[in-house]
Amino acid sequence: MNAPLDTPLLERAERSARQAEVVAALAPLLPAHALLWHGEDTTPYECDGLTAYRQSPLLVVLPETEAQVAAVLKACHALAVPVVARGAGTGLSGGAMPNARGVTLSLAKFNRIVQIDPLARTATVQCGVRNLAISEAAAPHGLYYAPDPSSQIACTIGGNVAENSGGVHCLKYGLTLHNVLRVRGFTAEGEAVTFGSEALDTPGLDLLPLIVGSEGMLAVTLEVTVKLVPRPQLARCIMASFDDIRKAGDAVAAIIAAGIIPAGLEMMDKPMTAAVEDFVHAGYDLEAAAILLCESDGTPEEVAEEIERMLDVLSGCGATRLEVSKDEQQRLTFWSGRKNAFPASGRISPDYMCMDSTIPRKRLADILLAIADMEVKYGLKCCNVFHAGDGNLHPLILFDANDPDQMHRCELFGADILETSVAMGGTVTGEHGVGVEKLSSMCVQFAPGELEQMAAVKRAFDAGERLNPGKVIPTLQRCAEYGKMHVKKGWLAFPELERF
Repeated sequence: MNAPLDTPLLERAERSARQAEVVAALAPLLPAHALLWHGEDTTPYECDGLTAYRQSPLLVVLPETEAQVAAVLKACHALAVPVVARGAGTGLSGGAMPNARGVTLSLAKFNRIVQIDPLARTATVQCGVRNLAISEAAAPHGLYYAPDPSSQIACTIGGNVAENSGGVHCLKYGLTLHNVLRVRGFTAEGEAVTFGSEALDTPGLDLLPLIVGSEGMLAVTLEVTVKLVPRPQLARCIMASFDDIRKAGDAVAAIIAAGIIPAGLEMMDKPMTAAVEDFVHAGYDLEAAAILLCESDGTPEEVAEEIERMLDVLSGCGATRLEVSKDEQQRLTFWSGRKNAFPASGRISPDYMCMDSTIPRKRLADILLAIADMEVKYGLKCCNVFHAGDGNLHPLILFDANDPDQMHRCELFGADILETSVAMGGTVTGEHGVGVEKLSSMCVQFAPGELEQMAAVKRAFDAGERLNPGKVIPTLQRCAEYGKMHVKKGWLAFPELERF
C-alpha cells in the first residue's frame, strides 16, 4: 500500500513551483533589487498595522515607474495571480495583509509631489507621499491639506484614498472623499484609468466616490489630486472635563444641536486620558471621567464668538473644568495627547487592537457604558478615544497576543463592539476600513442581497477578482457559518483568502 501524501509538504512544493513561475515572469520587468521572494526579505510585508494577523506573500515587488506597475499588473493578470497593493502599512484592519498565493505590490517609491498649484488650491502627488508632507509642501503658500489622521506623519495619500481616512478635523473639513478631486492609476489588467477631474465636473458617471474607500479592490492608485484650504488665521482649543460619561456624550450632541460645527471635537475616557498624560504631559484632568477637546478656527472674530458659544453649551451640560488654549503652543499640546493615543496605549499593554465603528452621536454614552460591561464580560481592559463630533469610535482593547486565550477574547470583544454599534443604529466601520478584521461583522450589518451587490461592483472592475481578493466583502458561506457559530473559537479564520 502506498503511503499517504504529506499534505503540508505537497503544498510547499506547489507554492515553490508557483513562486518560481511568477518570479520568472516578473524578473524581466523589474530591476533585480525590486523583486523580493526570500523569506528574510518578505517578512516585513507580512502584515499592516493590524499585527495580530500575518501572512507571507508569494513575493513582493517594488516598482519605480508607472510603466513597471502596468507591466507587473498585466503579467499577474495573465498568470491569474492575486495582487495586493501596499502603501506605508499603517492600516489597522488588515487591508494590506498579503495573499499567500499572490504578489504584494509595494508603492513606497512613488513618493514625489508632482505639483502644488496655489491659485487653484490643489496638490497633485504620487500615492506614496505622506499625508503630512502635503501640508508641509503647501505651507509656503499659506495652504494645507485638511484631513489629518493620527498617523499622518507616516501614512500615505494612497492609503488614505483606499480607506477614506478622516482625522481630528474631519467634522468641519470632511473625510478624504470630500478633499480629493482626481485619482489616477491602473486597473487589474494594467490599463490606465482616471476617476474624477481637476475641473468642476467630469463627463460620464461620477465614479470617484466609488474608488475612495474601496480598499484597493477596484484599481491601483498611483496619483492623487487633492484640495488645499487656506490656513486659518487663528485656532483655539477648549479642554472640557466631565465627571460623568453621559454628561460628556450629551455635551457633544448639544454642541452640534446648537448649530456649531467645531474644527475638531474629540473625546477621551479616563483610562485613555491617564495613558496619554503619562506619555506626553498635555495637562489633562486625570480626575475626569471623560474630557472633550473642542476646537474653533477662522478669523479672530469668528473664533472668539464660537469659543464663547461652546463654553456656554459645555457649562450648561455640566462641565467640571474648562480651559481654553492661551496660545498656539498650548493648543498643540492639548492635541498632542489625542494624536499620541495609540503609541501611549502601546506603553501600557503588550498589544492592543484598535476597533473602528460609528454610531449616532446621541448614543455615545450608551456605547461607552456597554463597552465598560464588555470589559467585565471578556476580562480585558479597553481605552476609548474617538472623533466624537461624527460618532466615530476608536476603542483600544488591551491584551497579550502571546496568550491564545486573550487573543480569542479580544476578537470576541471587538466583534461585540462592532455589532453593538450596528444595533444602536451605527455601522461597523468609520475610517479604518473592513479589511479582514471586520469580515464577519459585515454579515451582521448587511443582508446577503446587499453583499452580492457589493460583489457585483467588484466584478465590474475586476472580473477575475484578483485585486486584494478575500477582503471587505464576506462570502455568503462565511455569513452562514458565522450565523451558526457566532462566538465559537476560531470564527476569525479567513476562508475568503483560501479561494485564491
